[in-house]
Amino acid sequence: MSETSTGFKREIKLFDAVMLVAGSMIGSGIFIVSADIARSVGSPGYLLLVWALTGLMTLAGALSYGELTSLMPRAGGQYVYLRESYGPMVAFLYGWTLFLVIQSGTIAAVAVAFAKFTGVLVPWFSEDHILLDLGFLKLTTVQLLAISSIILLTLVNQQGVRNGKFIQNIFGSTKIIALFALIGFGLLLGTNAEVMELNFTDMWNAQTVSTEPVSGTPFRTPLQGWALMVGIGTAMIGSLFSSDAWNNIGFSGDEIVNPKRTIVLSMAIGTAVVTLLYILINVVYLTILPLEGYKAGADVMARGIQFASNDRVATAVAEVIGGSTATIAIAVLIMISTFGCNNGVILSAPRVYYTMAKDGLFFTNMAKLNKNAVPGVALTFQCVWACILCMSGKYGDLLDYVIFAVLLFYILTIAGIFILRRTMPDAPRPYKAIGYPVLPALYIAMASFICIILLIYKPAYSWPGLILVGVGIPVYYFFKNKFQKIAD
Repeated sequence: MSETSTGFKREIKLFDAVMLVAGSMIGSGIFIVSADIARSVGSPGYLLLVWALTGLMTLAGALSYGELTSLMPRAGGQYVYLRESYGPMVAFLYGWTLFLVIQSGTIAAVAVAFAKFTGVLVPWFSEDHILLDLGFLKLTTVQLLAISSIILLTLVNQQGVRNGKFIQNIFGSTKIIALFALIGFGLLLGTNAEVMELNFTDMWNAQTVSTEPVSGTPFRTPLQGWALMVGIGTAMIGSLFSSDAWNNIGFSGDEIVNPKRTIVLSMAIGTAVVTLLYILINVVYLTILPLEGYKAGADVMARGIQFASNDRVATAVAEVIGGSTATIAIAVLIMISTFGCNNGVILSAPRVYYTMAKDGLFFTNMAKLNKNAVPGVALTFQCVWACILCMSGKYGDLLDYVIFAVLLFYILTIAGIFILRRTMPDAPRPYKAIGYPVLPALYIAMASFICIILLIYKPAYSWPGLILVGVGIPVYYFFKNKFQKIAD
């Protein structure tokens, strides 16, 4: 295929971009992680505060990040911004971690979530239904469906960005409408005056909750001062990951119509809509289920939000509202949500690997576009690795390990605004970060605080991630020596 500049086709318009932002952000997290947050902070007020702070941080990041997208609206997004701010090694370490764990691990985790909730409708899909057992490796029907969904979405996106955006528009708009409908039905039909009095009378009595391993008896420890700040910081891990992928639209810069305007607007609209949805959904949770509960509780009300079965708070809420019928409806909603989320992630990330290969820092074949003007080889590599992670079952551990690294790369990227204003002062910036320098500094401060908390109090969530990133340094020199002359 002959290429003009990059060879990409500009097919993504504003609505498509908003659906990519919002659709990639909303996966399965909002239906699950509120349980862990409720155990970490132990009060309705602080549960809502965690989601509000997450929304503020995400919006601050998106509104700041927009300056970089308008300055360099090219394929590769964050990789390109890091390369121009810090040089190729830092950019490669980001791309390496993105491929190895962040995006591929997310694809695997979201695909497995899709398959698990499909099991609510079709019980044949179960983690207990083992198709193959080699001792060191097991294949369940859930893994089989997860892998099949990854392969299907990869094949769809191999056919061109128009196909990928069509899937995203359908599934993205459907789940947003369905979530607003869930909020409406919950507030109209599910509110419980006794639960509301219980949750909202004393909203700010923060306490962390753990359970005795044998009896399951909860231990509630009051949180004040620095302990409360630590509790909020660690609780935000889940909510931040549930709100992640807002920046993925930047990866497709060369495929976006009027990218200097569209990327900024889509991130602002998409993150605002998702933030509003997330806060309202948690309000619904608190009007239907008591926050406090017991792991050994006999029913959903006794278990509460804190100990909803398998942390599936949304499913517990549905059971209260409409029994088994509503539970099935929630399962379908989560299936739609996870399928659409994975389509957005699968579509976006290969543009980074394509750009890395163009720079001579990844496999040479990844720098090629197929006949449909998409990075077909990069899509295939991503598919294979995500499927391997599905088979291994280790994607969850890997994602835990890189939480710190993800935040670190966001900090470096937003800090790049300050660097590029100094090193590229005359470059055209159709959009400049709102509230500069305060808003970008606010994001950096909030993200840095969470990183410090992780380093001190959650070393299992920080040091392994740094090691994974560090392993990329010798890999960088290997790729540079092997492929850079070919790229040049």
